[in-house]
Amino acid sequence: MKIIMSAEYKTFFKEIKERIYRAQYNALKAVNKKLINLYWDIGKSIVAKQEKLGWGKAIVETLAQDLQKDFPGIQGFSSANLWRMRNFYLAYNKNEKLAPLVREISWTKNIIILERCKDDIRREFYIKITKKFGWTKDVLINQIEAGAFERYMANQTNFDKAVPEKYRHQAKLAVKDEYSFDFLELGEEHSEKELERALLDNVRKFLIEMGSYFAFVGNQYRLEIDGEEFFIDLLLYHRQLRCLVAIELKIGAFKPEYAGKMQFYLSALNARAKLSDENPSIGIILCKDKSRTIVEYALKDTKKPIGVSTYKLTVKLPRELKKYLPSPEEMIERIQHWE
Repeated sequence: MKIIMSAEYKTFFKEIKERIYRAQYNALKAVNKKLINLYWDIGKSIVAKQEKLGWGKAIVETLAQDLQKDFPGIQGFSSANLWRMRNFYLAYNKNEKLAPLVREISWTKNIIILERCKDDIRREFYIKITKKFGWTKDVLINQIEAGAFERYMANQTNFDKAVPEKYRHQAKLAVKDEYSFDFLELGEEHSEKELERALLDNVRKFLIEMGSYFAFVGNQYRLEIDGEEFFIDLLLYHRQLRCLVAIELKIGAFKPEYAGKMQFYLSALNARAKLSDENPSIGIILCKDKSRTIVEYALKDTKKPIGVSTYKLTVKLPRELKKYLPSPEEMIERIQHWE
């Protein structure tokens, strides 16, 4: 029988394939939920016995040995993991918001978040973002170590109103509040051209510091408009966001007029360089210093997506992001948007 590779068949095949993937995902999700429920119940039982009978940590050691005898070859019942089950239950049993959420990600990722994040606001952030973007264990660890929560809360962008909702959170995660260029051999006194050249000479390290998914497009990217030339310092591409990222380097403090210039560049890129299937371009103004209040006012009514970040050349005396974080109430409010 001859199969006709028509457009109708290709659409039909795609629909069937998506149904299979969806069924496989739902099956894995159901299995994961049952496993989390089991570990939750074991942790609850251990806590109950310890409170009622005064059992200490030894009961966990004994229980682990007996379970491993009766269930040889089955992982997950070591004394360390049983103790994690107990701590897992104690951490979330009185939290009506997080108790259901922990069942949406794997046990391994739950434990990473539980043990590396010491408050519920950070735990909620990483649980929701891991679920939303399907982060692997390694990506989750990397994001926690890189301070994704602090970057998300402290960074200064206008993405909440200038970036489409479907990729707004990814865009905010892609822009740090501060970048460390400690790999550059530059003195504190340097020109913008020297900074650009040093970054180009260390482009691999530069892209690593910018974060995952960035690719280098060019420097002094030329735009010609009505016979006049304009040059963007650095042009990158973000593979996950599927958009061009224009970077302007400034060796001094941020000035409001920088936002207007960046807005012009982004309009030109969208009209002359962006492909039809790509998302609108994003701009990052990279300064040596900034007044957060001036940045806030400068971006307030700006229509194009722009972030303003700072850079440092040394690992000594790093800037503490904590003083720039919003209040706990404001952080909780921002995390609600991950639903």
